[in-house]
Amino acid sequence: MRGWSGSMQYSLQAQALASSMNTSPPPILGSMDRLWTPWRYNYITGATPEARKGVPQELSAWPGEDQGCVFCNLIRSVEWGIQAADGNTEPAERAGRIIARLSTCFVCLNAFPYSSGHLLLMPYRHTDSLAKLSPEEAAELIHAAQWIETALREVYHPDGLNLGLNLGEAAGAGVANHLHLHMLPRWFGDTNFMAVTAETRVLPEMLETTWERVRKALSKVPFFSSPIPPIA
Repeated sequence: MRGWSGSMQYSLQAQALASSMNTSPPPILGSMDRLWTPWRYNYITGATPEARKGVPQELSAWPGEDQGCVFCNLIRSVEWGIQAADGNTEPAERAGRIIARLSTCFVCLNAFPYSSGHLLLMPYRHTDSLAKLSPEEAAELIHAAQWIETALREVYHPDGLNLGLNLGEAAGAGVANHLHLHMLPRWFGDTNFMAVTAETRVLPEMLETTWERVRKALSKVPFFSSPIPPIA
């Protein structure tokens, strides 16, 4: 009982002190600081009408029509860039952060990663549902996930991996109209004070470096698939 009364007295003293300073006692969960990210503004709001979402700046000359989908615009502009470079794939794939182009699916970096090595796997075909994938698309998506897991483990030596599909805006999908599978390495303690108290992720690696490292690791592991089909 003495301990309780002592704690109550301390609490009353703290409140009195805060009142005398014309401030409020610090809440358990206070207001968050804001970390301004102006580079995301156009992506989120579409504030630049002439800019087609998903088209890398280096491929802005792509003459195709806006597909209304960040991923469809991305892969079509990359395909155009490869054709414009007489089949040289690296410049366009580097610009689009494309990790791999397979038969029915492709893999790219997440432009706003949760952690280093955060990749997205998806079908070329525009669809918002796992149930709508063809057997070939579904099989290759999982095969690609196995392939990517091998590379992520080699490059980052994580304690674990997250794989996830968010189907629909209510489920947290940032791009709800084109199915995509998240894959990212995780480590014990990677949810540190920056993520918990400041809602900020600390990424030790630039996207360019991630692209190079993962591509190099994948080049050592063959992926058996049919030739890449043209994008309609």
